[in-house]
Amino acid sequence: MSRSTGRGKPWRRLRFQLTPLSLLWMLPAALVALPLLLILLGAVLPVWTTSYMLQSPTQPVRHDWVSRERIAESARRAVVAAEDQKFWTHHGFDVEAMQKAYERNKRGGRVRGGSTISQQTAKNLFLWSGGGYFRKGLEAGLTVAIEALWSKERILEVYLNSAEFGPGIYGVEAASQHFFHKPAAQLSNWEAARLAAVLPSPRRWKVDAPGPYVQSRTAWITRQMGYAGRPAPTEDLEPAPPPGEVDEDEDSKAPFFLPEPAPSRAQDGRGDAGEPAAETPSEPSPEPAAESAPPQSETPATAEPADSAAPATEALPDAPSEAPQPVPEPD
Repeated sequence: MSRSTGRGKPWRRLRFQLTPLSLLWMLPAALVALPLLLILLGAVLPVWTTSYMLQSPTQPVRHDWVSRERIAESARRAVVAAEDQKFWTHHGFDVEAMQKAYERNKRGGRVRGGSTISQQTAKNLFLWSGGGYFRKGLEAGLTVAIEALWSKERILEVYLNSAEFGPGIYGVEAASQHFFHKPAAQLSNWEAARLAAVLPSPRRWKVDAPGPYVQSRTAWITRQMGYAGRPAPTEDLEPAPPPGEVDEDEDSKAPFFLPEPAPSRAQDGRGDAGEPAAETPSEPSPEPAAESAPPQSETPATAEPADSAAPATEALPDAPSEAPQPVPEPD
């Protein structure tokens, strides 16, 4: 004679607890677990496609994954110099840049994209362009996970293989083959700097038909690469983009953005009272070249032969150094 006590059969009680309502509560957990699983796999496996590749308006995309051993050191240094000079020391976020952006936003000034390489990697892999605070919140969580589970070398390797360098051209290998007809392992300093120069807006600025701004930024990146992690001179400011040309994939109000260098704002005629007068002497180098960008970029043929005929770093600095000194365009 057997007695039914209900012991030893906990699975029956568990089975009846799996109601549709409980499954609904499990959905957020699954949405968190899936990206974490992909990040874990991405730590050891090649990343063959990304969210941005799937959303690209240019299809099919060009992309060839290459390991870090097949990427020139010049390419690694160029993107760090151009996009995130504190990459090797921060933990995913540039707190100083975020604070500056917050203060700048309160004054109503225009801001520029300042996402770190880690943030851009998270965005490229899993998210979409735009999106405001909601997307930036997701990006922040993914960035924390990537920084915790990947080494810095792996983050940079995935970034170089997923960044867009032109319409539908993803990864440094595809870009090197398309623009310079050579593998990424053979990129020179100037070629790597030219690729990195268009990263803020690769569908607007052209590697193979650079305007004055891209040329001046290429020269600036080439100079910055020489410091190799050491502090660069403060007077060597990054060239400001031409008026009206902002990063096509950045939110202008989220506090994760680096403000535009102060000298470029002194030229809009408003004369910010809070800006120290000492900042104005540093403006001639980047800004006049940017002001002249729109008319000259329409006829790039005059600038391009110099790039193709010589190791373009000699011709590139001409744009910022020869530019006129006066404060342009007062309102």
